[in-house]
Amino acid sequence: MAEFDVIIIGGGPGGYVCAIRAAQLGLKVACVEGRDTLGGTCLNVGCIPSKALLNATHHLHEVHENFEKMGLMGANPTVDWAKMLAYKDDVIAGNTKGIEFLFKKNKVTWLKGWGTIPAPGQVKVGEEVHTAKNIVIATGSEPSSLPGVTVDEQVIVTSTGALALPAVPKSMVVIGAGVIGLEMGSVYARLGTQVTVVEYLDAITPGMDAEVAKAFQKILTKQGIKFILGAAVQGAETTGTGAKVTYKLRKDDSAHDLEAEVILVATGRKPYVDGLGLEALGVERLPRGQIKTDDHFSTNIKGLYAIGDAITGPMLAHKAEDEGMALAEIMAGKHGHVNYNVIPGVVYTTPEVASVGATEEQLKEQGRAYKVGKFSFMGNARAKAVFQAEGFVKILADKETDRILGAHIIGPMAGDLIHEVCVAMEFGASAQDLALTCHAHPTYSEAVREAALACGDGAIHA
Repeated sequence: MAEFDVIIIGGGPGGYVCAIRAAQLGLKVACVEGRDTLGGTCLNVGCIPSKALLNATHHLHEVHENFEKMGLMGANPTVDWAKMLAYKDDVIAGNTKGIEFLFKKNKVTWLKGWGTIPAPGQVKVGEEVHTAKNIVIATGSEPSSLPGVTVDEQVIVTSTGALALPAVPKSMVVIGAGVIGLEMGSVYARLGTQVTVVEYLDAITPGMDAEVAKAFQKILTKQGIKFILGAAVQGAETTGTGAKVTYKLRKDDSAHDLEAEVILVATGRKPYVDGLGLEALGVERLPRGQIKTDDHFSTNIKGLYAIGDAITGPMLAHKAEDEGMALAEIMAGKHGHVNYNVIPGVVYTTPEVASVGATEEQLKEQGRAYKVGKFSFMGNARAKAVFQAEGFVKILADKETDRILGAHIIGPMAGDLIHEVCVAMEFGASAQDLALTCHAHPTYSEAVREAALACGDGAIHA
């Protein structure tokens, strides 16, 4: 039996970051992880491999669509799918080995295996029981199931299977128009797959600012992705040539079928906490399965904490990381804090879509007086030079104080541009503060400044 100050169950973004920070603060730390590699879903079968494939297929798109415009002539490249998957696997390996190195550097003990909590202060891994003053549940999430749809990860797949298909399919149905579905749909659409997205709601990307979502759908449609909205999926089954989805249109209850070689189920994720022994411990859960915690990530069991996808809030790797660092500070006797009003969200398609803070719909619902500053990338010299002038920056500011309440970007490098606004919001800045800050020319970030100017007397290049 080994004794630790902290044992963290789960080696994903929340768990490994919490472990490293706690070790840096002088605590004796162990991290339980049953995979052969650290990094959790994000690094192994989620964020990182999908970004590798998005990168590869974006370059392919550029070759086909834009190289000739720039005077780059010659034969178009063909896709070696096996080699592309090998590139993706190399990216995964580089990142996961990096975390293993960081564990050794910070003297974090990796307890290899699947953990359970037989009693408060105890974690069992295999046949060994370890004790700790504090235990952190950072077990992440898994794909949500859908009634009438049985996943086999070969023909009917989740994002995990979609990252390792044996061949590029001629057709694909994506169930769910959220981030995962649209990113993976984009990958295959660029590879020549006929992609059709079936969504229950009447708009894509639920929770996104409505104006941005509408523009986003229009751009993806131009890229060849088809959308069937307001459709309730009734089931899916494999056929001799692939699979078939059955759905009903909500507007008239009419029934329809759709066949494809592959069906990607991308209907969201749910906490992965079964099998830990929470029921026997009496750990309180919320109606949707999340672990109930207080403002300091503590469960109703003393010394037992939870972070990341296992608790409420957006299921984002960086949200889990922030919570992991904050909890490490708390366990070390300091004052950890997460500002949930300034957590950005990004969709890594082309163009990228990023947001932080409130949407217009939320501000209207709150009855908040606000103003809008918008600037199109059509007015941005850098964006036009690289054929990425579709989209815009939209900043929402308080009508009286000018304080930034939210920002929404659809355009090149949106996932990086949004952080300028995040920092501004963290410091309670006004739109004018952004507008008066010198931005290098020519950069995409000038569009953010122009949107901030539009909150005042007006943008210069609009």
